[in-house]
Amino acid sequence: MKLESKAALQIQKPIDAVFNGIVNPEIMTKYFISESSGPLETGKDVVWKFPEFPDQFTVRAVTLEKNRLISFVWDPETVVTITLKTMADGSTLVRVKEGHKAVNEKNLKWALSNSSGWANFLACLKAYLEYGINLRKGSFDFMQNTENID
Repeated sequence: MKLESKAALQIQKPIDAVFNGIVNPEIMTKYFISESSGPLETGKDVVWKFPEFPDQFTVRAVTLEKNRLISFVWDPETVVTITLKTMADGSTLVRVKEGHKAVNEKNLKWALSNSSGWANFLACLKAYLEYGINLRKGSFDFMQNTENID
């Protein structure tokens, strides 16, 4: 048995708008990341920066299938796979999976943390694409003071 982080959410926008919202850094910086070295493209590495963390994250081994699949590695042990599906009403179902890790206490914490992180990503994507709201703005300011982190 291996651990996998998962999240899914339906977004009331067409699949091409959702796909573009994930691969285009001009859009991603309005709801998820603070900086990107470029758009997600098959075979290209990009660097993401988040407003609440001092670290940068290199996104490697990117694979895109337009309006269907986005896959990448940012943790050498796991692969992130985002799949998109058009629903009957024209909305888009977005599923995120990240895995696989061996079952142990450290990785159980990882699975829980990353599942909630991907759920947050999807909620932020939905809020921005549907309503133009940046849910992430100010949400993690408390993390800049390590006394506030459990």
